[in-house]
Amino acid sequence: MSLIISVSGLRGIVGETLTPDVVVRFVGAFCADLDDGPILVTRDGRDSGEMLATSAVSAVQACGRDAIDAGVAATPTAGVLVKSLGAAGGVQISASHNPPPYNGIKLFGPDGRVLKADLGQRVLQRYEAGQGGWVEHKNVGETRPCQDTTSEHMKLVLDTVDVERIREREFQVLLDSNHGAGALLGRELLNELGCEVLCLGAEPNGQFAHPPEPTAANLESVQEHVRGAEAVVGFCQDPDADRLALIDETGRYIGEEYTLALCLDHVLKSRHGAVATNCATSRMSQDVAVARGAEFARAAVGEANVVDCMLANKAVFGGEGNGGPIDPRVGLVRDSFVGMAQILDGLAAGDRTLSQWADSLPSYAIEKTKQPASDVASVLDTLEAHFADATADRTDGLRLDWPDKRWLLIRASNTEPIVRIIAEAAKSNDAAALCEEAASVLNRA
Repeated sequence: MSLIISVSGLRGIVGETLTPDVVVRFVGAFCADLDDGPILVTRDGRDSGEMLATSAVSAVQACGRDAIDAGVAATPTAGVLVKSLGAAGGVQISASHNPPPYNGIKLFGPDGRVLKADLGQRVLQRYEAGQGGWVEHKNVGETRPCQDTTSEHMKLVLDTVDVERIREREFQVLLDSNHGAGALLGRELLNELGCEVLCLGAEPNGQFAHPPEPTAANLESVQEHVRGAEAVVGFCQDPDADRLALIDETGRYIGEEYTLALCLDHVLKSRHGAVATNCATSRMSQDVAVARGAEFARAAVGEANVVDCMLANKAVFGGEGNGGPIDPRVGLVRDSFVGMAQILDGLAAGDRTLSQWADSLPSYAIEKTKQPASDVASVLDTLEAHFADATADRTDGLRLDWPDKRWLLIRASNTEPIVRIIAEAAKSNDAAALCEEAASVLNRA
């Protein structure tokens, strides 16, 4: 398995493709082109994180920079800290939802967002050329700790909701952080909102109680906990807490796609402006935005692309259908804490349960499949010709849309050596059939 590198960072298997040497060279290439100022270093709680973060801190110092070591922190918290501490950039050690053998690096610019594509491309070029911003011994940087990592982030989130309204409801909630970074702020935030919290996997040690991606199959045990706790909602985070899946009060897995759609349904009642999502996000979010009178924009997959689209359209909210809402009032990073606060605010504002609220949204069946990587770009013309009755969009791979609201997306993954085939339709059989037909065309090409 090769190291997976993109303009926003890299991922690999610790001890095989991802080693301290790789971290030092990659962080060194990152530091070489930043403006003056310290560099924030954080990690998401994986058991290899401390070792790799130490390597990152060493690289920052070796480039003559001061490092701010904030220890374990969620990825959206890292974005907030970069801005609030006046850092020139940030390095988050995280492999997001990848299995335990993996870890990785995510880079932040001084604006607290995941590194923009042009800056990331320069980092890649320097890394591949072996260029670092190393300095002589007398100019080596220093390291200082960050003692309070959560207060600013919590304040920003709380400022977006009616805190007293939520507190009055005294909600019983379950938080599944699965031994990632999410409980550090998550439990504190929920307590501040007056919730009675049952927290699973609160210690950020990377000893995942279930596979780290918050899918239905991986969260079956958590569904039982939600029912047993009689919680109004189960909040399920991935290890770096930039994604949020939902379980309703009956123990039903609602999922990640509903996170953004529900947030939009609530936020757009009081805020007016554009909305942006990526081209792999459920049509639910588009339908909700249009119903609320919001302009809708669609970006290529990838957080940096969605943020670019949000900024270009002056969006009041956005995100990705993988459970990653983005509220620019808090930060330009996918944020599970934003999702939790907005869901609770929506529940407090109405007299519906989460299941009733979710069932009130437009209903679609989304099918997500994948297969080993191939040269997708070379067969896009073939795929477009095969599905000639659809409207084609090449923003990211190939997206095909039909008048009956079916759509199909075929694209190479940014984070894994695979091809993703995603389809959505009113009925699950129709979505699955689209994926199977696309896979057949790919396999014949």
